[in-house]
Amino acid sequence: MSRRYSAVLFDKDGTLLDFARSWAPISRRAATLAARGHAALVPALLRACGQDPDTDRFAPGSPMVSGTAADVADCWLPLLPGADVDALTDLIDAVFTEGARQVVPVEGLHRTIAALRAAGLRIGLATSDNEESARQTLEHLGLINDFDFICGWDSGHGTKPGPGMALAFCAATGLHPSGVVMVGDSLHDLHMATAAGLGLRVAVLTGPATAEQLADHADLVLQGIHELPLHIRGPGSPA
Repeated sequence: MSRRYSAVLFDKDGTLLDFARSWAPISRRAATLAARGHAALVPALLRACGQDPDTDRFAPGSPMVSGTAADVADCWLPLLPGADVDALTDLIDAVFTEGARQVVPVEGLHRTIAALRAAGLRIGLATSDNEESARQTLEHLGLINDFDFICGWDSGHGTKPGPGMALAFCAATGLHPSGVVMVGDSLHDLHMATAAGLGLRVAVLTGPATAEQLADHADLVLQGIHELPLHIRGPGSPA
């Protein structure tokens, strides 16, 4: 039976976007640029941030999956003697932003967002990517006007799994946390929802993590966001 809520806060990568198809080429380009012409370094950089250089599979919870550009820079720094962490972070962030217009949406993305909006739900985005990349992604997908709130790791609300991004969404929309649904593909998303006291924690299986890894931390586990309208209702939904 579906339950009534006021808003949905989405993670981006692995939730709205097909993670591997979107991020494998982006992370590989970042590693290639960071290696500064030392091609032999690229596989080591990819492994360090959680990407198998042979299969392009990502390890759940690894820096490239759940971390920020600064987290990726920190894990690459020991492999890049003489590199400056701030400059490396800026390079990675720039590649992430550049790649925002080449991402691949998950099944039913536009249909799902349209259904949630029609039901009167407010919609937000909280990502460990930078805010500009998030905005460019939504522009690329034609969804920028459907989101009431967009924030990234550099927006000033803290990072996941802390509650700051979720509480900022509540403040921006004037909603109580109990009326907000969090939808994400990682433990960081679910732990943020718990820390912020959000009303429902929904895990989706369109990212690297498995149902077994997510189930104990979620109220609901779905194959993808296309199933979400079957489980929640908004203020504009029929009684």
